[in-house]
Amino acid sequence: MKTTQIMKTFKRVLLLFIAIFLLAIFYNYPKLNIIAGYTVKNTASSVFLAKRNLQFTDSTDTNFSPVNLAFNSIDKNKNEAYSSAFGLLSRKAKYREGLGSVLVVEGASIEENPLIPKRATADQNERFPYGNLEPIDTVFSEINYDKLDKAVNDMFNETFKTRAFLVIYKDKIVAEQYAEGFDKNSLLLGWSMTKSITSTVMGILQCNGKLNVYDEAPFEEWKDDERKKITIHNLLQMNSGLEWVEDYNSISDVTKMLFLAEDVTKLQINKPLVGEPNKTWNYSSGTTNVLSAIIRKQFDSHQAYLDFWYEELIDKIGMNSMVLETDMKGNYIGSSYAWATARDWAKFGLLYLNNGQWKDASLFDKDWVTYATTPTPTSEGWYGAQIWLNAGGRYPDVPKNMYSFNGYQGQNVFILPDQEMVVVRLGLTKNADVNHFLSEILNSFK
Repeated sequence: MKTTQIMKTFKRVLLLFIAIFLLAIFYNYPKLNIIAGYTVKNTASSVFLAKRNLQFTDSTDTNFSPVNLAFNSIDKNKNEAYSSAFGLLSRKAKYREGLGSVLVVEGASIEENPLIPKRATADQNERFPYGNLEPIDTVFSEINYDKLDKAVNDMFNETFKTRAFLVIYKDKIVAEQYAEGFDKNSLLLGWSMTKSITSTVMGILQCNGKLNVYDEAPFEEWKDDERKKITIHNLLQMNSGLEWVEDYNSISDVTKMLFLAEDVTKLQINKPLVGEPNKTWNYSSGTTNVLSAIIRKQFDSHQAYLDFWYEELIDKIGMNSMVLETDMKGNYIGSSYAWATARDWAKFGLLYLNNGQWKDASLFDKDWVTYATTPTPTSEGWYGAQIWLNAGGRYPDVPKNMYSFNGYQGQNVFILPDQEMVVVRLGLTKNADVNHFLSEILNSFK
């Protein structure tokens, strides 16, 4: 009798555990798209674009929770990567030369022979930063190199997980260091630093008279409702009032866009107003991809759209390592996916430090720098036109006119105009104390 009772109790407990397990799968199944989608996209880019092997990628780019729970594999013959989340959901990403890797959406077809951007030949005749030859070693009497080296070395520990650190002073590299497995030729993902690339392309169009950022955004979807009042300026400042949730830990607007959408421009375009333009600052990667869509509208052909970013910005200043990745519809994912070496990210900072001048060319003028670094209303002095600011004094020991291009997990290009300095930090965690390490670098200058 006791045995029968024990068996009944065991069955009830087992059924309860099964029910809980199935309920957990049902509730969390959509989140598996984040795990598998994030992992496979970054695996494909790391292996095929950045030329790192799968084992190294698993131990670096995708080694944090929960994405490290996915099982990853690659097919070198097909230029494809695959990720499986607990064997319950699998995703695929495909690498295409010139366009980077793209996350394949289930049920969607991928173009076999897509248009690719035309690229300029890298300048191997001039020294960095205006070419790609090694810079001449320069010693500045005003720098305490022992202090500078200590400030840089402090960034390379298990907590900060810095991969690359670079200090440019008066156009010269005065400090440069890389983590094991990385060097000056390593391509590193800028994440949301790509937003500043998108903004700059818009600035070039503005300075060339191709568009006016104070015009209303050119979308048919908005012409018959209150959204018609939204200007390109509002979008650049992320101050449109459009609904958007930027949460990477759940199935939110941003994860739907990056991991489930064929066209990354559509989700934000179709969102309603929840605030008032110019009065409702809200950080939105979707908004940046709306800007990419607006840029695409300025050209008569898709080829011209693809080429412009490289011809008039990226290759023009010798960021020849940079690759902007596209979605399945050929839009540059201007919110998130630009890869480049630390030195090439530094060139982008120097372009702003020099107010848009690059050798004998003027890509944009000082007025654009002033515009892009003017604080957005309601951002508490923290944000400009897709550029982060210190105008509100968030970093108290750093000059208030310092501004930066920032990305997920601590990707940064800091521009310090008064000090004629650019600081690049690329890593895997955002926990580094920016105020401390920048002030330490500044303190190494007498």
